Amino acid sequence: MRSLKREIVPDTPTVTLETILVVDDNASVLKVVVEVLRQARFQVLSARDGAEALELANKTEGRIDLLLSDVDMPLMSGPDLGLMLKKTRPDLHVMLMSGGENGNLLVLNYGWAFIQKPFVSAKLVQMIVDVLGSPDRSQLGGQEFDSRKDTR
Repeated sequence: MRSLKREIVPDTPTVTLETILVVDDNASVLKVVVEVLRQARFQVLSARDGAEALELANKTEGRIDLLLSDVDMPLMSGPDLGLMLKKTRPDLHVMLMSGGENGNLLVLNYGWAFIQKPFVSAKLVQMIVDVLGSPDRSQLGGQEFDSRKDTR
């Protein structure tokens, strides 16, 4: 297990980092993403859909630093969830993920961070760190974080 942890995040700090709300209607994806982020020392909240995420956010008294949500979910899309959460948590960073071919098209309108599924665990963690470190909660069009444009 130690080698897996080093592989995911080479220099993982010993203190817990920011709180991330992860939302995905695919239970397998949700489980893996939650585990990756916990190993990277993030505090993680998880939900299977937009309604559950809104309820969890309303019950959470502390800060939620980032929403990491699937784009295409039944009843409420990731972008719609992001808009609703930002009404009550305006400092919330939003990062969306999708396995669909056109998942990033919905995200471009908002300028939010985007990562294409499937992704490498280390890349996910690095993008989250980059998004959390950005001064603007909604990235401008020329500053989006799109994993497909990364040449590293």
